Amino acid sequence: MSKKKVTFADIAKYTGFSKTTISRYFNDPDSLTLENQEKIAKALDELDYQENKLAKVLANGKSEFVGIIIPNLYLHYYSEMLNQLLSSYTDYHYKFLVFVSSDQKELEQQYLDELMAYKIEGLIVLSHTFPSEKLASYHIPIVAIEREAEHICSVNTDNYMGAVQAATLLIRNQCEILIHVNVPVPKQVPAYNRIRGFEDTCIEHHVPYELMLQDLGSTYETTYEAIKKVFVKIDNAYPGKKKGVFLANDTYANIFLNLVFQKYGTLPEEYQIMGFDNSPIANEAIIPISTIGQQIDQISKTAMELLILQMNEMKKRQPVPLSEPIHKQITPVLIRRNTTD
Repeated sequence: MSKKKVTFADIAKYTGFSKTTISRYFNDPDSLTLENQEKIAKALDELDYQENKLAKVLANGKSEFVGIIIPNLYLHYYSEMLNQLLSSYTDYHYKFLVFVSSDQKELEQQYLDELMAYKIEGLIVLSHTFPSEKLASYHIPIVAIEREAEHICSVNTDNYMGAVQAATLLIRNQCEILIHVNVPVPKQVPAYNRIRGFEDTCIEHHVPYELMLQDLGSTYETTYEAIKKVFVKIDNAYPGKKKGVFLANDTYANIFLNLVFQKYGTLPEEYQIMGFDNSPIANEAIIPISTIGQQIDQISKTAMELLILQMNEMKKRQPVPLSEPIHKQITPVLIRRNTTD
């Protein structure tokens, strides 16, 4: 037999408090003394009370939902970041509404409208579709990860340092030509510093280099074809030279490595390959790929802490919004594996 649902009236009768007092315990606990809060909490345990989450949302307007907008899931960095963010439920007990924007402005606007309709308490944004000024206009706690964030809080990797680490390793390994494969990243996006750090390092050490900045597709299939063309171009342009190829992320690096293997059946000595992110694919590749570790777990943890800070403030009777956005930067880690000497 199913057990009887415990109501506020049952709790009031059990504790001797009024139903109004019981309601205040759930919706405004600070209005009760600590002693009375403890009495009610004990009663809830003894009565085996099951909280009605929907009723609580309707009563206090707090949904316990956090929105996430992510560009795609075919790049392993985004899927691993999402995995880390979702795992934070065990620490904070916030539920997540996740949308994949695919860089489509109209679609992402629909997602934002949907999230606002669900009364989300906070938002984590990894997509680049809307400027931070527009996102800030929603007046909810927001944290951006690796995107333009002038008007909202953010957590980023030190992309410049990561690119310097990658280029320096390839130079030390006596590569005769260094090549960076990336998309044309706008200067206001943090990942632009991967391009800048790579170029500055090559210039400083007087090493020949090439920037290959072009559209690299928006699905795995289109990205594979784009990287294939890049590989053919590099392979034909620099025969016999030791080539240090630094790709913008581990997904690109894994595709490039597979293409090398398809042609040569091995990784020739004339190729050195570096990725960026340290997403799982880098270690699971046919040959484990050297990469710049973004410390995705640390980025996710810091982003959630920053979001919780803002959301907790908004729950106060007289919340005081941040006077200016908080920006955090996480140090990258060079991870040497089998694709570099």
